[in-house]
Amino acid sequence: MSDFDAGDSGHDVDYGHYEAGQEHDALDQLHQAHGHEADYGSQFGQYEQDHHAAESTAFSQGHHVEYDAPAAVHYESDDFTNYSHNAEVDDHVFAAEGSEHAHQADFGELDALQHRFDAAFAEGTQFHGGEGHLGVASN
Repeated sequence: MSDFDAGDSGHDVDYGHYEAGQEHDALDQLHQAHGHEADYGSQFGQYEQDHHAAESTAFSQGHHVEYDAPAAVHYESDDFTNYSHNAEVDDHVFAAEGSEHAHQADFGELDALQHRFDAAFAEGTQFHGGEGHLGVASN
């Protein structure tokens, strides 16, 4: 509202100004995050090594003589050789190893922001005066 009144004589000044207002505002923010993770792993292996060896050798030589006398004479002679060889080899391989793992994870996240504000204001200006208070430009 604005009012200007110069009066009857032109020497009185009356000025008035008034302003009022109201303001409402709001802020809403929502953030959501969800996640799931799963993993699985397995490892399997085997190994073994075994070696065994054995060997034996036998060797013999001999000479045998037999003799009988008086009435009927008997004579005998023998030569002999005895040889024996045994060998054994054994190889064996075996091993086993294993591992296994599993993992699962879930997560959820929620962020919410809510802000409301209200504002009100009022402003007013009023001026009353005569010709002594105003300059040349206001006449």
